[in-house]
Amino acid sequence: MESIISTVFDVLNLVLILSLWIYTLRVFKKLPEKIPTHFDLEGKPDSFGRKRSIYFLPILSLIFYIAFYFITRDPKSGNFPVEITTANNEIQFFIMILLMKWLMFLVMLLFLNLQDHTIRYSFNADSKAKVPILLFIPFIFISVMVAVITAYIYE
Repeated sequence: MESIISTVFDVLNLVLILSLWIYTLRVFKKLPEKIPTHFDLEGKPDSFGRKRSIYFLPILSLIFYIAFYFITRDPKSGNFPVEITTANNEIQFFIMILLMKWLMFLVMLLFLNLQDHTIRYSFNADSKAKVPILLFIPFIFISVMVAVITAYIYE
């Protein structure tokens, strides 16, 4: 069961990364030379750059995926809220791996949302993010808290 969940998240995250790259490559030629590179809390751009800066999030997504891949390959090197023993190491490693893959999923959704907002804003200054950016913060925070509580439950 653990490997099935892990594989599903790996495939899902790869699909999201590919979607991000395909979307970016499809619109790159149509983008204006100057695009937003950063948005304030209200969703208005407060920094602009060249259109090739649109590749920042797809490149960052690959770096994150590779980093998360290696982190989850060696869970013993992780920092755990409870002491790892021979009796609890399997469940603790599973909780950590699941959290990392879930966080990667949330980050990929955030990146897709940001990329979409950047591209749509480049063509229409009245566009808004499809999902409010600040909505991702509580999901990430709650996910970490659930993982820590679960780690203590299965201590």
